[in-house]
Amino acid sequence: MTEDVQKHSVHTLVFRSLKRTHDMFVSDHAKPIAIDDQSHNVKMSAKLKADYGAVLHMPVLKEGKDRASHMHGSLQGHHSYTQPGDDPDYLITGTHAYPSGPGLALTADTKMHRMPSEGGVLSMALALPPSQARQDASRTAASVGDIHRHAGGAERSQPPSSILSLMEGGGTKNSSLARKAPTMPKPQWHPPWKLFRVISGHLGWVRSIAVEPGNQWFVTGSADRTIKIWDLASGKLKLSLTGHISTVRGVAVSTRSPYLFSCGEDKQVKCWDLEYNKVIRHYHGHLSAVYDLDLHPTIDVLVTCSRDATARVWDIRTKANVHTLSGHTNTVATVRCQAAEPQIITGSHDSTIRLWDLIAGKTRATLTNHKKSVRAVVLHPRQYTFASGSADNIKQWMFPDGNFIQNLSGHNAIINTLAVNSDGVLVSGADNGTIHMWDWRTGYNFQRIHAAVQPGSLDSESGIFACMFDHSESRLITAEADKTIKVYKEDDTATEESHPVNWKPEILKRKRF
Repeated sequence: MTEDVQKHSVHTLVFRSLKRTHDMFVSDHAKPIAIDDQSHNVKMSAKLKADYGAVLHMPVLKEGKDRASHMHGSLQGHHSYTQPGDDPDYLITGTHAYPSGPGLALTADTKMHRMPSEGGVLSMALALPPSQARQDASRTAASVGDIHRHAGGAERSQPPSSILSLMEGGGTKNSSLARKAPTMPKPQWHPPWKLFRVISGHLGWVRSIAVEPGNQWFVTGSADRTIKIWDLASGKLKLSLTGHISTVRGVAVSTRSPYLFSCGEDKQVKCWDLEYNKVIRHYHGHLSAVYDLDLHPTIDVLVTCSRDATARVWDIRTKANVHTLSGHTNTVATVRCQAAEPQIITGSHDSTIRLWDLIAGKTRATLTNHKKSVRAVVLHPRQYTFASGSADNIKQWMFPDGNFIQNLSGHNAIINTLAVNSDGVLVSGADNGTIHMWDWRTGYNFQRIHAAVQPGSLDSESGIFACMFDHSESRLITAEADKTIKVYKEDDTATEESHPVNWKPEILKRKRF
């Protein structure tokens, strides 16, 4: 006997089928699809080529290899001792204050002492100063935390706060010592800055500034092809120097001799003798506009950077091109020198920062975190750190390897210039005429300035091309697109009550990119 088949609407049948399908596959719903090795390798090679093509050719340092192989060890420095049998020649990697040197193979007698004891680690952690004392100590070249972290080979992406809190807790994750919850440090109060003087005299954009070591006068270079020397106290013009045939993009005054150096878009680098006010040397070699220059603080060396994607190191006296630092793939916009390693730092329109070994003339490290052109780099006068400015962010880094510290976000413009003083005031000047003042340690933006343009200028002529503190650090001098030089000073009448720190802690502040 045949049964009548119950008829259902198409709608009901479709949903019944959907439900069966769902019940059949629900157990596999959250399982990841197995990775196909071949397609994964193709994807990774394409990503490597696209993102890191510019730095893939770089040699891997032996210390870097050792560090990578021991990366899964704990934060103590015990994995910077090499093990016998690893390598035919033993290398003990030192911190930046103590260079690497050859080591001896451990014998059977000494082998047991390779790992520091738990008690020793705890006693060292207890002996470390508390957080506030460490903040004061960090004004010296390198704090205990820097050396400890460098010796431990911490990853570049690890923020220093986590390591310091780990050290405070005794240096081990399962330490029995009580640990404070991580807190964002409160910013130091800084008095606001106010416009003090406007100096006019240039007939074109003012592109560069340098203050002489005696703090009596300062120099500016301009798009009107002249270099002008101004009295710092009165703002009066003392001298005009002509000789460049295009915009003067960089000026620097030597602390070691009575020389002024200038560079410009005419590919020329000139050395002026300030006793005669004449050019006494030319440094020939750049193939395109020279955008910046800096003098080495301890040796007679000049470093220039150019639109030809190189930086060149010159012997001041002999005019010889000692090194051509090549590796950037676009205009090198800024260069800075220091006495400690790495002695040269460059920022480029290829969005990378390179730290250079001056002796070898080769790259020590390439920092690829920025997404946009790096037009400004500034070194902290007391700490072993530096900052770089780009349209995406201002980033702070730690020497000698360029370990990332933190982002300073909020200046949403093309940042042309950075300056920092010993009090920890970081100034960023942008293409749209805005100046932001930051607290160096915490990254708190305590003031924003947008000065009015000089009467008679277009409103669009509002841009900061260079800024610099004088040597007393009581004046901030800015070079602007309205053809003026503006001088700012701290507001003497301001107090913590009249201008309170309007600060809210952000836990997500220390993200990597």
